[in-house]
Amino acid sequence: MKSTHMSICLLSLLLTLTAAASVSAQPCQLTVARLRYGGGGDWYTGPSMLPNLVRAAKNQTALPICDSTATVQISDQGLFHFPFLFMTGHGEVRFTAQEKLRLRKFLIGGGFLWADDNYGMDKSFRREMAALFPENPLTPIPSTHQIFKSKFRLQGLPKIHEHDGEPAQAFGIFFEGRLIVLYTHSADIGNALEDQHIHKLDDRRREAGLQMGVNILAWFFNP
Repeated sequence: MKSTHMSICLLSLLLTLTAAASVSAQPCQLTVARLRYGGGGDWYTGPSMLPNLVRAAKNQTALPICDSTATVQISDQGLFHFPFLFMTGHGEVRFTAQEKLRLRKFLIGGGFLWADDNYGMDKSFRREMAALFPENPLTPIPSTHQIFKSKFRLQGLPKIHEHDGEPAQAFGIFFEGRLIVLYTHSADIGNALEDQHIHKLDDRRREAGLQMGVNILAWFFNP
């Protein structure tokens, strides 16, 4: 009887461990991707931005985000495998006519684009968005929007770098009530996501930028 009881206990423990292993082995659900765009702007700037953002999100939330990140072009066959796109840079942004059609289809179909102006892409990005969604212009996002409190309660978009001294502003394009494009302007959130030694930001600003990034990811899963 004692041997039978021990066998049952061992079997129960084995089943528990197997179930736990199965849960931990479940695949992640989202790979955050950087958008490689044309026009001459440095789409590649700040290579540590997304890896650091993913690390912060995984450390501070239970979001099913993949450890790795990706780089994708609008024309890539696998574009629709990456519903969360991030783009940044200092210079010109330009989409071809075919890219505009495909990116519009991607966004209307459930995709999301976060564009963070690293200082210098504002004019061209606004032009491309106006061509992409002439019926849905970029509009200011109020500080009461859920994106600012999805994980951390922020008072609005954090200001990381001064640039021209303008206030940090968040703009969005909405389609049928859904935010499909987030444009963070005069804030430089991406600099806060980069490795600490690059911009030598104080802890307060770096933490605020990371929290904003995590908020955007958390909101994406639960808008």
